[in-house]
Amino acid sequence: MSVIATGIGSLPGEDFPEAVRTVLGELPDLPHLPELPGRGAIAGMVGRALAVLADLDADLQPAGWRLTGSGGSPGVDQRRARSLLGQDLDTLEEVADGYDGAFKIQVTGPWTLAAAVERPRGDKLIADHGARRELAQALAEGVRDHVRDVRRRLPGAARVVVQLDEPALPAVLAGRVPTASGFGRHRSVDLPEASQALEWVLAAIAEEGSEPWVHSCAPGTPLDLLRGAGAQGLAVDLDVLTAADHDRLAEALEAGVTVALGAVPSTDPDREISDKQVTERVLRWLDMLGLDAQEASLAITPACGLAGATPAWSRRAMMLARTSAASLG
Repeated sequence: MSVIATGIGSLPGEDFPEAVRTVLGELPDLPHLPELPGRGAIAGMVGRALAVLADLDADLQPAGWRLTGSGGSPGVDQRRARSLLGQDLDTLEEVADGYDGAFKIQVTGPWTLAAAVERPRGDKLIADHGARRELAQALAEGVRDHVRDVRRRLPGAARVVVQLDEPALPAVLAGRVPTASGFGRHRSVDLPEASQALEWVLAAIAEEGSEPWVHSCAPGTPLDLLRGAGAQGLAVDLDVLTAADHDRLAEALEAGVTVALGAVPSTDPDREISDKQVTERVLRWLDMLGLDAQEASLAITPACGLAGATPAWSRRAMMLARTSAASLG
């Protein structure tokens, strides 16, 4: 086994070609398709997912994204989101011409999407059993097409990882997603239904020959549920893990699942941080688990996305992950 470095997805700024060059340079083991939410809602994690979504139309309202039906009439902002994703993939194809290593893409997962997007009649999709089922299936089909497109543009990529971002999953399961009024909370989703929706999307990824990961930097993420649904990689924030989480991650590593450990701050820290400090932090964690870095499929990452960081810290955070991974490996 080896220790690698990668990023979670988002970066600051609006210069996509420069972001691609930075990621390819700083994270050569597993570069990722950058997300630049600073370009607006169509470039954020929800807008990106709606650009990928198959057979469901959406538009952007003052309160956020809303589904409008399945009649093949996407709103102007959904069309803009799809156009921007296409332009970004064109840029990736140009900048990464000849690339033959591993590559990672990110897509918002079905439960975070259901907690963020409104249904046509108002309120979040999470309130409607049929709507959230339809959303998960449409996402699974859209991800298939997205993976094929990325493979076409990076024909030499030895391995493609697809990371589902599910920061809202713990809130969905605990019934903490607020209603449109803000005065109530949506009912919790039971575990079998939560698992099934994830299974559809993760299976679609695996069937396309890619490696499905799930990322959440929220506390209370159900790691066993993610593994049971088919996740071959778990991306977590080291700072929010509980004792039970450590045990589950140890079991995952022993079973050959990749753990992407968020050990580098995702926003500018108050004090200078060295790669030696990051390395020692990871070694202490592995020692607590009774594992050796050479025996684990481990990735070192920032704790979460870097969109809230300064450009200088964003680049340094990636460098710290890379140099720490090299030391551990």
